[in-house]
Amino acid sequence: MISAVESTEPVLQAALFWIVVGGIAGWLASIVARTNHRMGCLLNIAVGIVGAIIGGWIFRNLGLRGPAGHPVLGSIIVAFVGATVLLLILRLLASLRRGW
Repeated sequence: MISAVESTEPVLQAALFWIVVGGIAGWLASIVARTNHRMGCLLNIAVGIVGAIIGGWIFRNLGLRGPAGHPVLGSIIVAFVGATVLLLILRLLASLRRGW
């Protein structure tokens, strides 16, 4: 019989993985988009996780794959690309709202 701890362990590992990957990708993207002075740890994680979804969509539609060999590095790169796109789009929308 499987205990409750054994059944939730993979879910917790996946959540921790995406929190770490999201944090790294969001932080790197915020440096590139020059928004790192306004973003804290939680916002970096959120941007990185949403960026992973956007990056996965971009890579899949372009027929690209993340770099092979190291799955964590590939996930960070895909999430970084998506997070950078997200931050640049948000920055563009903010500048349009201000009226240039």
